[in-house]
Amino acid sequence: MAGTLEFQHICKYFPGVKALDDVSFQAHAGEVLAFLGENGAGKSTLLKVLNGDYQPTSGKYLLDGVEKHFQSPHQAIEEGISIIYQERQILLELSVAENIYLGRMPVNRFGIIDTRKANEMAAKIIKDFGLPIEPSTKVKDLSIAWQQMVEIMKAYSRENLKVICFDEPTASLSDSEIEMLFKIIEKLKAEDKIIIYVSHRMDEIQRITDKVAIFKDGHYVDTVKTGVVPEAEMIRMMVGRDLGDIYKDLDREKEIGEVLLEVKNVSSDYVKENSFVLRRGEVLGFSGLVGAGRTELMRAIIGADPMKTGEVFLEGQSIHNRSPHEAMEHGIVLVPEDRKLQGILANLSVSDNINISMLDQNSNRFGFVNREKEERAAEAGIRDFKIKTPSADKKIVELSGGNQQKCIVARWLSTNPKVLILDEPTKGIDVGAKSEFYQMICRFAKEGLGVILISSELPEVIGLSDRIIVMKSRQIVGEVSREEATESRLLSLGMIGEVQEA
Repeated sequence: MAGTLEFQHICKYFPGVKALDDVSFQAHAGEVLAFLGENGAGKSTLLKVLNGDYQPTSGKYLLDGVEKHFQSPHQAIEEGISIIYQERQILLELSVAENIYLGRMPVNRFGIIDTRKANEMAAKIIKDFGLPIEPSTKVKDLSIAWQQMVEIMKAYSRENLKVICFDEPTASLSDSEIEMLFKIIEKLKAEDKIIIYVSHRMDEIQRITDKVAIFKDGHYVDTVKTGVVPEAEMIRMMVGRDLGDIYKDLDREKEIGEVLLEVKNVSSDYVKENSFVLRRGEVLGFSGLVGAGRTELMRAIIGADPMKTGEVFLEGQSIHNRSPHEAMEHGIVLVPEDRKLQGILANLSVSDNINISMLDQNSNRFGFVNREKEERAAEAGIRDFKIKTPSADKKIVELSGGNQQKCIVARWLSTNPKVLILDEPTKGIDVGAKSEFYQMICRFAKEGLGVILISSELPEVIGLSDRIIVMKSRQIVGEVSREEATESRLLSLGMIGEVQEA
């Protein structure tokens, strides 16, 4: 059984939740195996069982035919198993070499840490990986992509590395950085490592993996060969239904009304002067490359960043938002891109996260919170947005990414806004949850909200928007109707500021 990782009847139960239920399958050396499934399907839970973060309720796992029971991630690492998570597991104030050899720094004959030797050892690995970084550079001075490479090199530096797992590794990477990551994965594959790749991005799965292990509701469904089983069939297996054309089936029957929001010559320290209008019942898409200024423009509108010039009109009345709270009181809310840092309150419950924006309304004149009112609001949010949670008291951080996002949307919709700004709302969530979000967005517009959708996924912004505004270099450079929108047209505007006809 050399070069094999085997799970046998793994179960992991939490109170009220079967996170993993009788999971059995194998992963082999020299192959890249994808884990595919909706948020909450059990993929990350299985990785945490594997590396000792969680103890299985029952079942076992074997590495090279030998049963293992890790009590901590440190034990798993010592046995040759490393997991690269979305969140960096590195010390920013230390150098690249110090991070790679953390806890294993070479010492001289006097027992003193030999930094020069560590830099030499790290330089060899950096050269093997073909990376343009220096061993002595502090990790805090590197980009997110390079920080991730340091984590991979840290795992690779252990001579006994057998299994390396990547959990949504490309979430914060550019296209060129993804290419670099894929080259490193190919190198690991050529060296007969067991590689597990967790992602929701079907194009990446098709390109980098050999097989796909599919999960649904805590169950292992099957392992299929990449490129042999069509994407549509894999999606059907993971969601239990045929999604068909995810955009074609959306309910678009609505009436677009008068101008709801007008932005005139708005600029900030981060964006140039920009003007646009949003109509009632309209989904207005914002497209552009990373750094184009889409998020920064919205931050200026809601008062998160000070406006240098310009005016904002809501229903024909001039408003000035000096803070996001003031914008909320005017009826403009933003669901931020960074769910973990700017969205959820990780240590609080689902109920607290949904109700946090309504504390004033849910409190009496003496400042005491009406708990019954909060419970009703939380239950309504869970029901209306189909949030999968055993109870409203569950910590939000224990929910899947898609369900965390639903809680955030439920929070802001409870304020009865007029304008809803969604910044990369489906980032890091699976195709089944995306389908639900798309239906919700259409419903919001149908109910008369003005919706601004910022998305880096061109099919998403084309499939959902009535009009699309394109930004480049912190300024609006064009507008395209849904009927005229194509990926090449939006890319041309976003890259060079004009449409290049084929």
